[in-house]
Amino acid sequence: MTEGVQHREAGTGKRYDVFHTDCPARDVVDHVTSRWGVWVLISLRGNSLRFYELRESIQGISEKMLSQTLRALVQDELVWREVEPTTPPQVTYGLTDFGRDVGEPLTELFDRITQRLPPRSAG
Repeated sequence: MTEGVQHREAGTGKRYDVFHTDCPARDVVDHVTSRWGVWVLISLRGNSLRFYELRESIQGISEKMLSQTLRALVQDELVWREVEPTTPPQVTYGLTDFGRDVGEPLTELFDRITQRLPPRSAG
């Protein structure tokens, strides 16, 4: 292994070079660490949510950005999507096993940060 380069065996026996611009793992990391990707994964850590519940849980996110973020995370197989054939359709999202694995250290990071911040003043 070359020093400073992250390699991981791919399913085909090829190695991932995460520092190379063509590495597919980079896309997943970009989606997870995007402005809203982290918050989606953290919001879904406890249970599955419908689209509007997820939008309400993440203050400041627009419907467009939530849709784009969810589309990328579903494509990366971090989040699953279930559509109930009602009028209007109800769409529910939750974490896959992969999404839980990736989200766990993000949750730990979030918890560490909030535990170390000084208490908020009332007011």
